[in-house]
Amino acid sequence: MAMYKPVVVQQFPKLGERITQDTVYWRGYKTPVQIKEFGAINKIDFSPVAPYNYAVTASSRVSGFAEGFQLLSVSLCHLSEPHLSFFCQIHIYGRYSQEPIKTFSRFRDAAYCATYRDDGNLLVAGSEEGSIRLFDISGKAPLRQFDGHTKKAVHVAGFLSDKYRIFSGGDDYSSNLWDIPKGTEIISFSEHTDYVRCGCASKVNADVFITGSYDHTVKLFDARTKSSIMTIDHGQPVESVLLFPSGGLLVSAGGRYVKVWDVLKGGQLLVSLKNHHKTVTCLCLNSSGQRLLSGSLDRHVKIYSTTSYKVVHSFNYATSILSLALSPEDETIVVGMTNGVLNVKHRKPEERKEKSQQKRQPAYRTYMKGRTYMPKQEDFCVSKPAKRVLRKYDKLLKSFQSSKALDAVLEPPIRLHTPEVTVAVMQELHRRGTLRSALAGRDEKQINLLLTFVARRVIEPRFTPVLVTVADMITDIYHPVVGQSAIVDRQFLKLQEAIGKEIDYQEELLEVLGMMDTLFASFTKKRDTYLEDNQNNGLKKMIETNVNN
Repeated sequence: MAMYKPVVVQQFPKLGERITQDTVYWRGYKTPVQIKEFGAINKIDFSPVAPYNYAVTASSRVSGFAEGFQLLSVSLCHLSEPHLSFFCQIHIYGRYSQEPIKTFSRFRDAAYCATYRDDGNLLVAGSEEGSIRLFDISGKAPLRQFDGHTKKAVHVAGFLSDKYRIFSGGDDYSSNLWDIPKGTEIISFSEHTDYVRCGCASKVNADVFITGSYDHTVKLFDARTKSSIMTIDHGQPVESVLLFPSGGLLVSAGGRYVKVWDVLKGGQLLVSLKNHHKTVTCLCLNSSGQRLLSGSLDRHVKIYSTTSYKVVHSFNYATSILSLALSPEDETIVVGMTNGVLNVKHRKPEERKEKSQQKRQPAYRTYMKGRTYMPKQEDFCVSKPAKRVLRKYDKLLKSFQSSKALDAVLEPPIRLHTPEVTVAVMQELHRRGTLRSALAGRDEKQINLLLTFVARRVIEPRFTPVLVTVADMITDIYHPVVGQSAIVDRQFLKLQEAIGKEIDYQEELLEVLGMMDTLFASFTKKRDTYLEDNQNNGLKKMIETNVNN
């Protein structure tokens, strides 16, 4: 009996992203941990010192999670029904516990933009009622409260690099500067004409901070002057801004655009990126400054190289993204979404990888044993044949169970992820002459499954020759039952629509091809005429020259 040969599955080039070092690196983040908050998460900020806590601001509360140890959260609680007043509490959570360990702050209304100071000891946050509160991480009560935004929500709050001043921006269109030791306002800039919703401070100059507004502008302020020192028009409502560590480049996000500006050249636009198809809401840099991350309402996080500004990788999430942050050592990426879900991904520490690589290697002689042996004439070479393991559909084909073999390749893992295997088995059944019998005798559910697969894949050029034959057989076998099942009728209509659209596309392509052939022929004719005229003129001049001589 002849040995059975497994079905040959034709290999097609895979369409999609090219595997690069960036792809391997960013895929190294482990399966995400999801934490449910009570509102849309609009700000995430990591503490710059170990254990790298991070503060998370959700619409009605601020939370802070420790990368390895602790978590801060601010939640609104009901105080008394008659006055309808609320307060927010900052809680410290253990790494695996969801119960608060410590409480040390309160707000009357929603909190925004919780931001750590560079030393990780203080935390500042704005609020809906227009006040700014300053907290000591190791304490319980707020250290300072700053009022001055005319009872409008404060969505921007952060520290200048000198650590003793706070900048803020609110819905009253103003950008203010506050003195921490004195607890007073230093200066107020009222140059924006719409809500101020984002900002950042320079790491190089302790007097410079930046705010972005819904009036489409980004303004650079200097605490030593009474007005802004630079205005940049982003062209869309500005959702996020950040400065490179050097302080020379500024990145703004708003609308579908991420734009990079050269501050040292007066705000010259260097590059405009349009890789999202919905509003870009947040920006962040990795620790080396070589990768820029942007999150958007289109549910994607794009990662750009800061040398070429090309997308090197992309993350896809379940819901629209409002905020994102990377830990100082790039070991954790945290994404906040509109549905209140906090998505946390961790990388394995490099130390563990090094330990796993320090396994005892075999001795050198183990590798070289037998390498120098020269075969002799009387030696016999015995090779052990490799054991061939047949897949389920090959075993069924080997036993001539055609219908069951087709069922095996119509199962979801194969049908959805490796459709070329399904088509290869159909082609093998057609070669054997048993495809018609394998398709016949099926119930409503199985017919629906077959038609769904064919209607979806028949327009792919790599599968069209085989699936057109399959579709023709299915139509021929089951046309007597048309009208008896609404589900089957619907799938036949989808198949007809898919094939009809493909025919229309092919006709349009043929028309375009005909027009292009006409244009090319016209260009060729003009070129030949031009060359012929030049040759005739050249001959005429040569004859005239000879005659004159």
